[in-house]
Amino acid sequence: MRTDERLHRVEEHPTAGDPQRMSRTRVWLFGLTLAVYVAIVVGVLTTSKLVTLDWQVMLWRPYKQWPQIHAFLDYFVVLGQRGPTAVMVLAWLGWRSWRHRTLHPLLVLGSSLLLLNITVGAVKYGLGRLGPHYATTVGSSEMFAGGDIFPSGHTANAVVTWGVLAYLARTQRAQRIGSVISALLALGVGATTVYLGTHWVSDVLLGWAAGLLILLALPWFEPAMARMEDWISAAYGRLLDRRRVPAGLPVVGPALATPRVEDGEPSRETVGAGTRGPVAPSASTPAPHAPGRPPTGRNERTPLSPAGSRRPPVDRTARPAPPLVHQQVRGRGIAG
Repeated sequence: MRTDERLHRVEEHPTAGDPQRMSRTRVWLFGLTLAVYVAIVVGVLTTSKLVTLDWQVMLWRPYKQWPQIHAFLDYFVVLGQRGPTAVMVLAWLGWRSWRHRTLHPLLVLGSSLLLLNITVGAVKYGLGRLGPHYATTVGSSEMFAGGDIFPSGHTANAVVTWGVLAYLARTQRAQRIGSVISALLALGVGATTVYLGTHWVSDVLLGWAAGLLILLALPWFEPAMARMEDWISAAYGRLLDRRRVPAGLPVVGPALATPRVEDGEPSRETVGAGTRGPVAPSASTPAPHAPGRPPTGRNERTPLSPAGSRRPPVDRTARPAPPLVHQQVRGRGIAG
């Protein structure tokens, strides 16, 4: 195989399934996105030109400019809703987890959605911004008014949900293609919310930044996800072991007890593989049948009770046979 063909295969098939690590480039992107996030929040809190832009777009009313695409965008914005997108992505990642026998894709999706709910939800209810349809004062930021619109949840969810597919891609080419497609979907969902008048422009900008921060921070949570996968696998293995062993069977250990000797006879309480020959049961505890031996017939069994056998003992002393000489003499006398 030539060197260029080998390099092409390495590029197309990297270490598939290996979790990503926090590289230096990723750290720089995370820091830059965090700075943009803080700048947007400060710009809205201080009622800067960003708020002026929000009002200009809102008063322009984009949904009245192109009414012919309104019906299509009502369905397109569903690609940013939490429930439908989570179900679609969960079905795909569930199939991948079953095929590759790993819980890593499902854990990545669950961790990203959990981080999204915590971070975006906390900022939403903490800042309490009202949406464009509920605004009261023209030119104000509408902050701390009991709303839950800032940042845009549809936009952040679109970035995270579709970005997870690119994050979990198994080749570099698939990662690049998935990143472009997820970015276009997130941009389209954010712009659609502005067109429908459900979000300010600054809401969408902060939603993009919030979703990107979660995707960039996922490698920091890879060790915790690996430990969680090991714990779930171990718990599932223990559950399978319990189902394989019937509940009523005793557990036989490798070591066998040595029979005790009392008054010259071995104890009848110790029964194990080291005892040769049949061992009579005690008077109080009946012994089960030996494995591999059919049960005895009715005429061979003696019913037992706590007091012992109900059949009285029988004296089976053999009687001595008559001497052979008398039989011979007797025979001669008869013959004569």
